[in-house]
Amino acid sequence: MSAWVLPDHIADVLPSEARHIEELRRSLLDTASSYGYELVIPPLLEHLESLLTGTGEALDLQTFKLVDQLSGRMLGVRADTTPQVARIDAHLLNRAGVARLCYCGPVLHTRPDRPHATREPLQLGAEIYGHSGREADLEILLLALDCLKAAQVSGLSVDLADASVVDALLAGVSVSAPVLAELHAALATKDSTELASLSRGLPATTREGLLALAQLYGDEKVLDEARVALKSAPGIDQALSNLKWLASQLGDARVTFDLADLRGYAYYSGPRFSVYASGAGDALVRGGRYDGVGAVFGHNHDRARPAVGFSLDLKNVVGAAAPRPLKAAIRAPWGEDATLRAAIASLRGRGETVVGMLPGHDSEIDEFHCDRELIEVAGQWVVQAI
Repeated sequence: MSAWVLPDHIADVLPSEARHIEELRRSLLDTASSYGYELVIPPLLEHLESLLTGTGEALDLQTFKLVDQLSGRMLGVRADTTPQVARIDAHLLNRAGVARLCYCGPVLHTRPDRPHATREPLQLGAEIYGHSGREADLEILLLALDCLKAAQVSGLSVDLADASVVDALLAGVSVSAPVLAELHAALATKDSTELASLSRGLPATTREGLLALAQLYGDEKVLDEARVALKSAPGIDQALSNLKWLASQLGDARVTFDLADLRGYAYYSGPRFSVYASGAGDALVRGGRYDGVGAVFGHNHDRARPAVGFSLDLKNVVGAAAPRPLKAAIRAPWGEDATLRAAIASLRGRGETVVGMLPGHDSEIDEFHCDRELIEVAGQWVVQAI
């Protein structure tokens, strides 16, 4: 095997895609900043016990682990940034009021999370800490939609769910962790046969509710059907009312509901959303509420703050976004003349891209459109259209 062959599901990003990703990164972080979100940059590596605190088995299996040569302790390469941002809010910022934070950086997965996916997503996200009301759920969803609009992604649709619905159905019922994981997986895949088998020993109302839940997906009529099918579970009415309100605030956006959607990480505790685009198979954005995710980082768990946020993979978004036009540039000759160099420096200082033509080479660039050139006219360097 050649030494330069990369591991499976790991790839170089070449100029055209890299330019698009970087332009999107700047645009989306600026969009988050326009909402008042502050940028944080968590480290790529952390002590394993800190990185995986409170996140459950899913992240443990997705996390690359290694030994720190300085301390001998186990380290992990982050597979998700949300727990790190929760640590920053709880342990470092320690604010009493609302904190709005955003981030962008690579994460690493031991396995791709879907067919043909990269194991090195470039994860961008935003999170609100400190507000338990549905206003924060709406703000984070609107920001997610605005980010995709800034990326020039078209045909957006929003799928809404609520993790508390399943929790309400299983309230007071003793279920082992392995069986619970299997129940969640069966719900996510709408496998009624598996659900019937796994719930055989559960109370009748719980079993009937779980089986009904697997069929509760579609338009707003689903919410009315859920009120009837799940009426015995506590808190269901409030969860369904919140979902209906969220949908009503999204204007003309296409909205569907999937009350059995449990994909993603296990720390979600309330309303959840996925945003899709026409032509893109999997969701481009996933987010929702995960109250208490930072509790483990506070003193005596006193940082069990309300939290809601979203994340996306910029590499994935680029595949669904409209192609970006090449950046206009000025072609300049190579030379040692001081006035030429001064003219080039002046143009670059004004924000222009000036590409110098090295001796013996014509334009060999693909990522800039040289629509002008710098030429000497009567002893002066001037820019003219090509």
